[in-house]
Amino acid sequence: MLSYPVRIALIGCGGNGSQMLTGLARLNHAITALGHPGLLVKVYDPDTVSEANMGRQMFGAFDVGASKAHVLVQRINAFFGLNWEAVHGRFDDDQHQRQFLMAVACVDSARARHEIHHKLKRYGVHYLMDLGNRAADGQVLLGELFPGRVALRAPKDSVLLPSPYDVLPELVDLKAKEDDTPSCGLAEALERQELFVNQSIVTPALSILWEFFRKGRLTWHGAFVNLRTGSMRPLNVREPVPAPPAAAAADNKQELEGASA
Repeated sequence: MLSYPVRIALIGCGGNGSQMLTGLARLNHAITALGHPGLLVKVYDPDTVSEANMGRQMFGAFDVGASKAHVLVQRINAFFGLNWEAVHGRFDDDQHQRQFLMAVACVDSARARHEIHHKLKRYGVHYLMDLGNRAADGQVLLGELFPGRVALRAPKDSVLLPSPYDVLPELVDLKAKEDDTPSCGLAEALERQELFVNQSIVTPALSILWEFFRKGRLTWHGAFVNLRTGSMRPLNVREPVPAPPAAAAADNKQELEGASA
């Protein structure tokens, strides 16, 4: 049983990230009611709200021009009585990355993912959940950045989760051509992405975290969603593999004390 809240970095609060933040607040409210110490979330995004964001993202006309991170976190804190933090800036500009056990990446380019991945590994963040989408399909993947490290309190038959970017290396492929042209309005944005594609990605992501924090285990750690075919294909956890020697796990006791929720 954890004795302190789990620190999570939410990187990006646009289409996926804004809905993910709301879901994390609901998740936190539920698990604390059940005796869990809860979550402490810090949100990073360098962008401001534009008119094109309204409808697809969790913003209104009165938010236009304001910091996405500050608008959303202030709203969540007021509604749920939390003290979560917001940073109007990039994750890699922060000097406090070591405090997090988990990061949730909701960014839309391979370059951003590549830079975030480098920083997370450098500062020892153990778990990474990546959410991404195209016009009508997308994926969520939860994995470990240090698969050789196992929490001391994890069950002996625990399975090591592959990094999201080992499962889909193309997510961090800097050679891939990307369209990062911003939309000028909601109509143009909806031509490029379906209205509810972000919600369809965030729902399985939150279901994975619910099982992780509520039950302390995982039966699946990712999903591929397609709105055009109405399908969702889960990525199931592999069969258990032998755990590393206890001595190797002991080296990481302080860092991973909270890995078993």
